[in-house]
Amino acid sequence: MSGEIEASIVEALIQVRDRAYAPYSHHPVGALVVSESGTRYAGANVEVAHYKGLCAEASAIAAMASAGERELREVYVIGPGQHLCTPCGDCRQRLREFATPETRIRVVDAEGRLLRRYTMDELLPDSFGPENLGRDSAMD
Repeated sequence: MSGEIEASIVEALIQVRDRAYAPYSHHPVGALVVSESGTRYAGANVEVAHYKGLCAEASAIAAMASAGERELREVYVIGPGQHLCTPCGDCRQRLREFATPETRIRVVDAEGRLLRRYTMDELLPDSFGPENLGRDSAMD
């Protein structure tokens, strides 16, 4: 798939992926989310001995939410190889919580080349969100 990712984003993705703590899976993942304000938040996967670690996307979203932001504009995910390293099901739901219909999710290869882009509806069709609980949602 054609498309260029901004060099500073690629650099940040590679740096955060290379800082992942993945002693069990040996599958380091990095994520970078861009909030509605344009601020970038990076996260890496962090594994623990009981195998219930923290995914890179969850780490980046936690940083964004901890800073008081609540809306995702863009999401980037990088794994260790040339294959797609898409968000897991749990992370898709986490992304959904802060996504809007305009949120774009991009998955890149180990060198930062775009492999695939998604809308939230493509990544998690027919999703369940805050509006299903009678609450406001960025996806409305």
